[in-house]
Amino acid sequence: MTLDHKKLAVIHIVKRELDLCDVDYRNILERETGVRSAKDLDEKGFRQLMRAFAASGYYRINRYGLTLRQKMYIKHLADDLRWNKEHFKNFLNKYYHKKEVTSLTKKEASKVIESLKNILKHQ
Repeated sequence: MTLDHKKLAVIHIVKRELDLCDVDYRNILERETGVRSAKDLDEKGFRQLMRAFAASGYYRINRYGLTLRQKMYIKHLADDLRWNKEHFKNFLNKYYHKKEVTSLTKKEASKVIESLKNILKHQ
């Protein structure tokens, strides 16, 4: 049984977010699941691939431990607040002295998430 389109889309979104070249992506896919194309994955293979991404250094955005999940959640919260990129950039710079999300540590990202959730709650 092959994967549905939504799960294939998730795989390709993660691939893009992790900035994996096609060769690295296919090597990971083959090493973890035994296939070279996501179209050939079944449900078990999908879970294996997602676990491999989550457990690997690829899942971390930077050397400070920021995870893809944190980055995506921060973006989601900023979108919920209807902040444009410039407003969000100013917020990061003012309160965290960072120019981009990708320069945050894992701990700083957690604080940003909590700050954004509190702002959202009080709007």
